[in-house]
Amino acid sequence: MKKLSWMLAIFFLLVSSPLLAKQNYQLQRINSSITLDGVLDEPHWQQATFIDLPWEVEPVEGIPAKVKTHAWIYEDGDQLYVAFKAFDPNPEKIRASIRDRDDLWSDDNVILMIDTFNDERTGYQFYVNALGAQADARMTDYGTWMEDPSWDAIWDAKTQITDDGYTVEMIIPFTAIRFPLVEGKQTWGLSLYRNMPREVRNQYSNIKFDYDIKCSFCQFDKLTGLENAKPSKNLQLTPTLTASRNDKRDTGDAWDNGDAEFEPGLDIRYGLTSDAILNATINPDFSQIEADAGQLDVNTTFALFYEEKRPFFLDGADSFETELLNLVHTRNIADPDVGAKITGKSGVHSYGVLYADDQQSAVILPGSQGSDFAVIKEKAHAGIASYQLDYGSRDNLGLLVTSRQSENYFNNLASFDGASYLSEQDQISYQVAYSDTENSDELVSDFDLAKNQSGHALSVKFERDTKAYDLVASYQQVDEDFRSDLGFITKAGYNKSLFGGGYHWYMPKGDAITDYWVAGDFDITYEQHGDRLEREFEIYLGIEAIYNINSELGFLTRESKYISRYYDENLLDLWFTVKPYGDLKFTFYGRVGDKIDYRNAELGDSLYLNPGMTWDYNDYLQFKLEHTYSEMKLDDALSFRVNLTDFRINMKFNMQSMLKLVVQYEMGRYGDSPLDAINPISKERDFATQLIYSYKINPQTLFYLGYSDNGYAEDDEQHLKANERTFFTKFSYAWQL
Repeated sequence: MKKLSWMLAIFFLLVSSPLLAKQNYQLQRINSSITLDGVLDEPHWQQATFIDLPWEVEPVEGIPAKVKTHAWIYEDGDQLYVAFKAFDPNPEKIRASIRDRDDLWSDDNVILMIDTFNDERTGYQFYVNALGAQADARMTDYGTWMEDPSWDAIWDAKTQITDDGYTVEMIIPFTAIRFPLVEGKQTWGLSLYRNMPREVRNQYSNIKFDYDIKCSFCQFDKLTGLENAKPSKNLQLTPTLTASRNDKRDTGDAWDNGDAEFEPGLDIRYGLTSDAILNATINPDFSQIEADAGQLDVNTTFALFYEEKRPFFLDGADSFETELLNLVHTRNIADPDVGAKITGKSGVHSYGVLYADDQQSAVILPGSQGSDFAVIKEKAHAGIASYQLDYGSRDNLGLLVTSRQSENYFNNLASFDGASYLSEQDQISYQVAYSDTENSDELVSDFDLAKNQSGHALSVKFERDTKAYDLVASYQQVDEDFRSDLGFITKAGYNKSLFGGGYHWYMPKGDAITDYWVAGDFDITYEQHGDRLEREFEIYLGIEAIYNINSELGFLTRESKYISRYYDENLLDLWFTVKPYGDLKFTFYGRVGDKIDYRNAELGDSLYLNPGMTWDYNDYLQFKLEHTYSEMKLDDALSFRVNLTDFRINMKFNMQSMLKLVVQYEMGRYGDSPLDAINPISKERDFATQLIYSYKINPQTLFYLGYSDNGYAEDDEQHLKANERTFFTKFSYAWQL
């Protein structure tokens, strides 16, 4: 009888395990295309592989979905065809707008996720909202789910809103994705989602996910078939032509018009093998089209981070990511003439090689209490190489080498990293790196650096992640002479230990509050030679509720060293976001308390406010407004007060055509000098505007026409006017051969 009880227990454990409950769908091959119009009237949809989405994922995990969503999928040897039927009892409440690419996250949308290598580590996402706007992303699941929406593929979709919901048709060419070359059938991981935002965001899927299991990919269903599908080795040529004119004026109203400049270029994308892709660019236009979001650089001692937006660097960028240290930040390659890279994945092996020359080198010089920024005005050669080995169920090891060299300078770096699962909930990740630098004479003299610098960096992190609670412990050490000149390392000469965790409570479906949590951590940081830099404790309370309310209230207490003194900082934080209606969203972040005033090396009364608003006026017009206010007082005397406003208008004429206006304005008032903060007489103002018209057939075939200007004024200047302006246009067209 005892033996039978054990057998029954094992049986029920197995049949209840989500890892053994995967569905295996047989992907149909149908040698017929569709008329891409969002109408599911082709008869062969009835022969396609049918997949239901019966489970709710959010706000309550693992209960039956309250509305029906069906999907169909098939292939014809060259393309993947996907259709969704999203039922809605109140279609008038569907939330969606005509949007630019990768800007639909808050809309009613459907998602296809495929793990084409079936390695349960990497994959692709394809989003379509109810009006046909598209988004795509690469995703990784090496212990932590990460998405990279900067990846763009050439594919298409159309939708129709009906009396009982909306329908979606998608066509994804096999040229848009990577998958292995195998004999016979292939198996891909598959997950389908539907986002349905109302008072709360409802999310449905074909999978009954278990959030007590740390990985998501390992719970995907399987899709088997594709006997005759071959990975693309297609050649894509994208010639570009950029024209611009830069004008300046120093005084008065007369402009000194610059010369028109024309820059032809060529981007090449070629499948060397079924596993490897070559990207090359000749005389590229690496200019950014859209202005960065405004950031304040007041009262900070470390460099600000700006995301990479340039297409050449974005394709395959995940090949150069490492576990814990940001050792590749390609915005440091500022002005290249040519570039080339190879990225690929073959079985358990992933790799990448990148080369670019650069007319000048952007360099971050890290320190224990701040960082400097320098530019080496010499032609340099930048190279990056990476390799990753996947082993076990979800473990990995990686190697990375970066090098940048010019006539009087070099920075070389090597890194080893990895991650291992200790259980379904526990993971340990680690990384060690070494760098060797020879500084130019200019860097040595301007920043008081040694001619040669070398050092190590070490980082180790343990995480336990369950549905109810999480724990984290980490240790990081960076030598004072460690430099990652092709990465984003702003702090060096320290070691830091951290311990933290949190607990999460979930409410029954239908409650006004859907969930709430408490989280916190304690960390302590020492200078490399022993003095304590920082000791910090923080705790946060958070809730999610109806009207898409998400809020956290936190308290932080910190003892910090600056120069040679210690300061006791105490700060109260509030973060809040709400979407009371489908067309309107408000955000707010605020921080108040005692904080170091770095200009005067004193403890001051600090106030930081960052409200924001997004308003979809209609399906075609969107407004975005964000304001940042930062103030510091010393004994009621003003040290500084800075206001920064970032206002954007997006007008979509259709899914391809768009007009965008960006206006940024900053005004600051400062104490007379760092030694005299009593008289706030210094005043600075500056602004920048940008107007861009774009027409995009796909991410590579596009046209831009734009204008931008900026201006600056100090105390004695009454009128703020532009002193620089630029007219520009860009055209590119992608040929797939």
